Amino acid sequence: MNQPKKLWLDAEGRKHRYLHSQTRETADFGFDEVPADDKARRVKKHFDSVAPVYDFMNTVLSFGIHYAWKRVAVRSMHLRPGQRVLDVCGGTGDLAALAARTVGPSGHVVLYDINRAMMLAGRPRLDRSEMGDRIHWVQGDAEAIALADGAFDAAMVGFGIRNVTRMDRGFAEMYRVLKPGGTLMCLEFSKPVNPVFRWLYDLYSFRIMPKAGDLLAGNRGAYTHLPESIRMFALPEEISAMLEGIGFARVRFRRLTNGIAVIHTGRKPSAAEPFA
Repeated sequence: MNQPKKLWLDAEGRKHRYLHSQTRETADFGFDEVPADDKARRVKKHFDSVAPVYDFMNTVLSFGIHYAWKRVAVRSMHLRPGQRVLDVCGGTGDLAALAARTVGPSGHVVLYDINRAMMLAGRPRLDRSEMGDRIHWVQGDAEAIALADGAFDAAMVGFGIRNVTRMDRGFAEMYRVLKPGGTLMCLEFSKPVNPVFRWLYDLYSFRIMPKAGDLLAGNRGAYTHLPESIRMFALPEEISAMLEGIGFARVRFRRLTNGIAVIHTGRKPSAAEPFA
């Protein structure tokens, strides 16, 4: 059985791709390089097509482990009752629900996503739950968040930042809307550490996932794009450098399941807590 030819870019390859995209105004959409102003359209089309089966397919393809990743990720923010939380690229609301349960009835969660179909797929379930009145749904662009400066105690993004055309702009917007001392959390896919595990993961990603997408969701293309987008994404050390460059302090990352997923955290410094 042949392995796919295009897999993980090395650091030099990612740097070259990034610099090229900046000078040519292009962006990655899976393994394809597309005009930057066209990526948002393609991402919208992608999520429109998977919205009705998104939660089901996540559970099947991850064998349910994505729920554990999300619980650990939300716990890493150390949220407290009464806090205000922004969920960027919040989709169907899994992270928002976990955060809403933690901040309690006096807290508030804004789920912010550009894709209306994804929000409509998740909203009825959450509206019926005890957290329904704590979650507010806003459609908008992660690169230009239509919310006030310093309005949130925490901002999070789960498995969505790699779909933002200019990731640094998305992180900078989250920095802007955080209060001084506020917490950022990003949960995203990454490159497995162990070479043997990585080989098995590649085999699963490129051989099994597209077939499952075709069989269970009638959408082979969407589940071909998913593993491609993961392999074009920055490594944890590169994300940390980007967050520090934006101004976040106490930037850390934690690998989960041999590095398939990674939790990134940081804080917006306050006057009493200088950058460190």
